[in-house]
Amino acid sequence: MSGTTTTLPFVELFGRAEAAGGPSWLSARRRAAFDRFAEVGVPTSKVEDWRFTPVHALATTPFSAPAAAGVPSAATLAPYWTGPDSWSRLVLVDGAFAPALSTLRDGVAVRSLRAAIEAGDPLVERHLGRTATAEATPFAALSLATFTDGVVLHLPAGTQAESPVEVLHVTTTGADNALVSTRVLLVAGDNAEGALVESFVALGSAPYLTIPVTEVVLGANARVEHVRIQREAAPAWHIGFTHADQQATSHYRSFCLSVGAKLSRHDLHAKLNASGIETLLYGLSLADGEQLADTHSAIFHDQPHCNSWEVYKGIFGGRARGVFNGKVFVQPIAQKTDAKQTNRNLLLSDTAQVDTKPQLEIFADDVKCTHGATVGRLNEQQRYYLRSRGIGGQLAQQILTWAFAAEVIAEVTIPETRAALEQLVRTRLDEMTS
Repeated sequence: MSGTTTTLPFVELFGRAEAAGGPSWLSARRRAAFDRFAEVGVPTSKVEDWRFTPVHALATTPFSAPAAAGVPSAATLAPYWTGPDSWSRLVLVDGAFAPALSTLRDGVAVRSLRAAIEAGDPLVERHLGRTATAEATPFAALSLATFTDGVVLHLPAGTQAESPVEVLHVTTTGADNALVSTRVLLVAGDNAEGALVESFVALGSAPYLTIPVTEVVLGANARVEHVRIQREAAPAWHIGFTHADQQATSHYRSFCLSVGAKLSRHDLHAKLNASGIETLLYGLSLADGEQLADTHSAIFHDQPHCNSWEVYKGIFGGRARGVFNGKVFVQPIAQKTDAKQTNRNLLLSDTAQVDTKPQLEIFADDVKCTHGATVGRLNEQQRYYLRSRGIGGQLAQQILTWAFAAEVIAEVTIPETRAALEQLVRTRLDEMTS
């Protein structure tokens, strides 16, 4: 138990989830997951992976289960969608699927996780908790032990989805001081193509803890784009985990935006299980005031002839703090690996801080692997260039800051979502630089 603290506040929440019942396989996985969480506990600063992310207070915070609250109106949720209403839209309110707010389009095999479990869906039994395992992180274990509902998206072999599926995770006043635990499972069969957009938003203003987990399973030659937008309430704790499991010649493209929450952390893992795989991870964090934004990634090159490309950027103002830890593991068999990792950070104040740690662990000798990290202020030569053309002060700062962010946003290939992200980031940057 070294480096951990008590888990007592979560025992009751596990008991409630267990009492809700379910098939024997689910009960066994819940119990094993909570046993794992009880073993490792909520990490403290003595745990290396959590050294810069102070979450130990969660161990003694009396989180409850979400209370019943009114279902928000469609008009209230309208500003948070990134795509048109012709897309399939699913809403989770305080961790529970909200059918009245959800719209399923023809040709998309998607439904509530709870409904899939009750129907005995073999896909769920096969994959739930087997991709994002309880051993991955303490909060992945807690999620599996306590989740209430979620979404299952299945792209059968050969499916070419016409439009993305958008999932909106909403917390209301019913989640005040509560633990919200949801899971999303996306399974893409061989030669299938599709896209998933997840957004995390809040309608209340009280503290809460959300621990969402997304499992992405890609068959041979499958292609999936996954966009994740975190804009939780200011006092919230957001600790999420995404794991992509890839088979031969599959392509996984991810973009993660973090702009909300008091403390946010996202662990993103990709496991490359066969040859010819491509993994592209992009992200942007914006934090101001006293916010902390943490990204931990791990790419597992377990087979030869695979490519991974990772670019994460951060912009930090006020007394905000950014954390980035990116790991690339190359096994001895993984010859001809091509892996590139970049982390770039921009500080808008003298009191903002970034801790960045790119890591390569390479056990093969015929590879091309690079990594780099930068932390700095706006380029003075660029400022001078703008001043020489009559653009100075705050406007010059806004132009340069936006250019820094726009480069990575451009990697989102879904036009509607990219436009929504651009507007969201512009608004946030205006607040940070005004």
